[in-house]
Amino acid sequence: MSRGPRLSRRGLLGGAAGLGLAGVAGAGLAGCAAGPPGPASQIVPFYGARQAGIDTDVQDRLAFAAFDVTSTSRADLIDMLRTWTAAAEAMTRGVMVPGESNDAEVPPADTGETIGLPPSRLTVTVGFGPTLFDGRFGLAAHRPAAFNPLPALPGEILDPGRTGGDIGIQACADDPAVAFHAVRNLARLGKGTAVTRWTQLGFGRTASTGADQQTERNLMGFKDGTRNIKSNDADALNQHVWVGNEAGQPWIQGGSYLVARRIRMFIEAWDRDRLSDQEAVFGRAKYTGAPLTGKAEFDLPDFAAAGPDGTTVIADDAHVRLAAFENNNGLRLLRRGYSFTDGIDERTGDLDAGLFFISYQRDPAQFVTLQRKLGSQDALNEYIRHVGSALFACPAGVPDANSYWGKQLFES
Repeated sequence: MSRGPRLSRRGLLGGAAGLGLAGVAGAGLAGCAAGPPGPASQIVPFYGARQAGIDTDVQDRLAFAAFDVTSTSRADLIDMLRTWTAAAEAMTRGVMVPGESNDAEVPPADTGETIGLPPSRLTVTVGFGPTLFDGRFGLAAHRPAAFNPLPALPGEILDPGRTGGDIGIQACADDPAVAFHAVRNLARLGKGTAVTRWTQLGFGRTASTGADQQTERNLMGFKDGTRNIKSNDADALNQHVWVGNEAGQPWIQGGSYLVARRIRMFIEAWDRDRLSDQEAVFGRAKYTGAPLTGKAEFDLPDFAAAGPDGTTVIADDAHVRLAAFENNNGLRLLRRGYSFTDGIDERTGDLDAGLFFISYQRDPAQFVTLQRKLGSQDALNEYIRHVGSALFACPAGVPDANSYWGKQLFES
């Protein structure tokens, strides 16, 4: 039996881009998703006053992507955000991306690699870069005064190919396939309107936001983020993380500013350093995580304590001293970092590995102030280098299925 002419792969994919931004948008908002949702214990609610993935208990895996918007049409951008929102909400429930999944003559609406997997606490968080407010889409008047590109910072050597972006997507989950699936499908649905600028996969979380989560270790073997803000500390979140009415822009109120930094670690040199020097660099004991003036991880550092020779036990250039909020007028950030490894540096033969640092703050100046200090004084700088950077303004949450990421920005 004849089945008719077979479409070329190139033609089929070209048509799919249009379907992703038109037909799928409507289908997604109508709630046409295939398959039952996953176990309730593995679902982080998508809808709410604030975006999930900021103060959510940090998951084990990360897939991060930055996109450049290539269309000059405001309508195209809004359609893509509608489509993305519907797709993200479905994926966080563990169901397939909305669309015409059963038509054999068009590409599947979902790429399919997570069929049968639980939601794995997937969260998908979106942010808008400063360049999105450059005039192409009529958003310049809605850019908060505090939202400007990050300035040059001490010690950084940034790769333009790993820096910036009009839109950032952070997908976190307890399963790497689930996190990657989210970014992959949003990139696919964005074809024709946005292109991927750079991506980063992360493993081994290096931060804890949950009150019951243990502090994990970075690739240098030290506990990372011991004094991080916790999700149950509402006062600290309101003071340091959530944007208030000081922004003067309703769309960002209840949101936060995301800073992403790709930090290369020279782990081969680090691994050859003696233990006492490693501990002096951090100001903490490597195995217990305790400050050098204490016995347990959560003991308060005593920055005034002096040793027999009269010098402070925690050195002036120790990381824990320079980063401590007591020594920075109370300044704090909410951290959500991950370790990464991306093969070999072809120039040196060393591992291309390190920390993909993510922080959320009420004002980007919080990060800039702290990094200017760390970048110029931290003993750790001998072993690290900031090689990628991005800043995104994360809007408030999506209240319900009739809304989409950034609706208040585009429709105010």
